Amino acid sequence: MDHVRLGQTGLKVSRLILGCMTFGDPKWAPWVLDEERSRPILRKALDLGITTFDLADMYSIGASEEIVGRALREWVPRDRVVIASKLYNPMSEGPNDRGLSRKHVFEAVDASLRRLQTDYIDLYQIHRFDYETPLEETLDALDDVVRSGKVRYLGASSMHAWQFMKALGLQQSNGWAPFVSMQNHYNLLYREEEREMLPLCLSEGIGVIPWSPLARGALAGNRRTEDDLTVRGRTDQQVAKLYGDDRDGAVVAAVRDVAARLGRPMAQVAYSWVASRPGVTAPIVGISKMEQFADAVAALELTLDQESVSRMTELYRPKAVAGHI
Repeated sequence: MDHVRLGQTGLKVSRLILGCMTFGDPKWAPWVLDEERSRPILRKALDLGITTFDLADMYSIGASEEIVGRALREWVPRDRVVIASKLYNPMSEGPNDRGLSRKHVFEAVDASLRRLQTDYIDLYQIHRFDYETPLEETLDALDDVVRSGKVRYLGASSMHAWQFMKALGLQQSNGWAPFVSMQNHYNLLYREEEREMLPLCLSEGIGVIPWSPLARGALAGNRRTEDDLTVRGRTDQQVAKLYGDDRDGAVVAAVRDVAARLGRPMAQVAYSWVASRPGVTAPIVGISKMEQFADAVAALELTLDQESVSRMTELYRPKAVAGHI
């Protein structure tokens, strides 16, 4: 597994990042794997050379961090892995147990450290933009957790490009620790990030680690009929919000055609397209079955010809922004 720099930092991340929302408590979502079923997948990731793990405190309301933290502490020296986590979403009914206030930033990072059983988080990301907290308050607090040694680098996730640029400008002008990465929604069915966010990241040297490269499984070809749907496909409410546009079917069909011509699974083709886009550092892959690793890893060795790329991208039409909330 190759490792690459995250943006302009010296931090090296694996060319695939394992998304850990799948691991946790099935009571949180029926498609989530419990600890017994999660550990073999985490072990396989390490065996394949995947060293970067992306979490969030809200995944299974902390259970994901606990499961991943225990496994990594048991199996690998801390300096051999890159642990990323996120904050913003509600962790309880408490009015301050959410958002990006100074109070919540300090409490959230300490809670994540306890669950992960580590002294520091390599990449600490704001999960979404907080419209109720002054941006300066959030950025000042994040700078403090970096200076304290609890966090090594800062990242952000889905938001408008103007919001991200405003944050970068404030960090630069105040000498605060900067955001070095953007975790955004990007795949063949959703390419609105190409308008402003990706050019911004290229211009500013920001690492891009996209989420949902397979569009919740649609680009893996597992949604042709109701019978094809996985448990997640049937129960994940975000699927209907993000995908299902009439135009999506034509793009999925194009991916299917390209995959057939190349003699490759659709997932390999879709992963390869995202991983090869300008500015993309490493896609975040969600794995719930061992056999899914094969397509993710093989995609890194697949070079798509221009005819294939054109076939899969020419049918795309602009969409409303999705994934920011």
